[in-house]
Amino acid sequence: MRNNELIEKAKTHLGLLIEEQFERIERMKKETKWVDYGVLKPIIIGICAGDGIGKIISKHAERVLKHTLQEEFDSGCIEFRTIRGLTIENRVKHKMAIPADVLEEMKKCHVILKGPTTTPQAGDNWPNIESANVAMRRELDLFANVRPVKIPSEKIDWCFFRENTEGAYVLGSRGIDVNEDLSLDFKVSTTQGAERIIHLAFEYAKKNGKKRVTVVTKANVVKTTDGKFSKIAKQIAEEYKEFGIESDEWYIDIMTAKLIDPARRADFEVLVMPNLYGDILTDEAAQLQGGVGTAGSANIGKKWSMFEAIHGSAPRMVEEGRDIYADPSSMIRAASMLVRHIGFSERADRLDMAIEMCGSFEKKHVITGRAGGATGEEFTTYLLDWAENAQLEDQWRKMVEAK
Repeated sequence: MRNNELIEKAKTHLGLLIEEQFERIERMKKETKWVDYGVLKPIIIGICAGDGIGKIISKHAERVLKHTLQEEFDSGCIEFRTIRGLTIENRVKHKMAIPADVLEEMKKCHVILKGPTTTPQAGDNWPNIESANVAMRRELDLFANVRPVKIPSEKIDWCFFRENTEGAYVLGSRGIDVNEDLSLDFKVSTTQGAERIIHLAFEYAKKNGKKRVTVVTKANVVKTTDGKFSKIAKQIAEEYKEFGIESDEWYIDIMTAKLIDPARRADFEVLVMPNLYGDILTDEAAQLQGGVGTAGSANIGKKWSMFEAIHGSAPRMVEEGRDIYADPSSMIRAASMLVRHIGFSERADRLDMAIEMCGSFEKKHVITGRAGGATGEEFTTYLLDWAENAQLEDQWRKMVEAK
């Protein structure tokens, strides 16, 4: 094929993508109001296990979730639904990131607790289907990925707001090989997409007494898309000065260094950024907390929300028969975030303290990922015992002060 024909083919491909983004912008302009969980009855919680170790650790998180919300379940204020079919095998069978019937069941729920899912990559035995997470965020318009990281002994209390529906990931499977020598991928930034994630970060800071919002970009090099994000962030920051909230901007490369700088890292509070940078920084932050196996995240939209671990499905652990030793902390933290999101903050606080007691302080049952360490079931029982302990809050404070 001659060069001019290749160019026309690429232009047609790009044109279709631009049309799709124009349609998405119009949908954002017509966004509905935020769902009010206070008036919903019942609140429908979907449990979607995923695959790999997700099948195991999701069961432990479901156990914690049902224990925490037992009273509301018994009174009919909360309903639990099991959503099946998000395994890699079923997704490949249907050649879809999320099979249509599975997506329909998700849309019948208000919030979803989701286990890790396998995302094929080059060299895998699986076909190159899109990430289930990316598809879910797009289909349910879960535009905000919220990831808290707390390390009390280091005075670290971060909350990351990662844009979910554009940036470098939204068209990650829609790039084009122009020919054998040239491949192109696409990065998307819209005014509406940037405004809503940045506003959400500043509103969080305002409601939670935070005094600093840090914007992370690479706008000095990626001048158009990151430049738009940076410009909009500066405009929105002006609106919040009257509430005593300061704003600064860091480039992603130096930000990765500052998160591990003992002299600076405790200064950060709320951080907001495009998708790819948020993926990098939150994994780094989770490692400081104890590893990606310890971190949960929220995917927030105005109509639906989904809560998950930040790590993958660890198929090697399953192949080696070690899945029963997988750490459920990430999924339990996600369950805690779900509990908080639907209005039960005090119970979420107790869960968070219990996780810290069991995973960081007392450590009577230690997860190693291998035989010789605690199983996920043993750890979950240990955690629930602490969550019900009348002395939890006092013991937790003593442990923090001692450390």
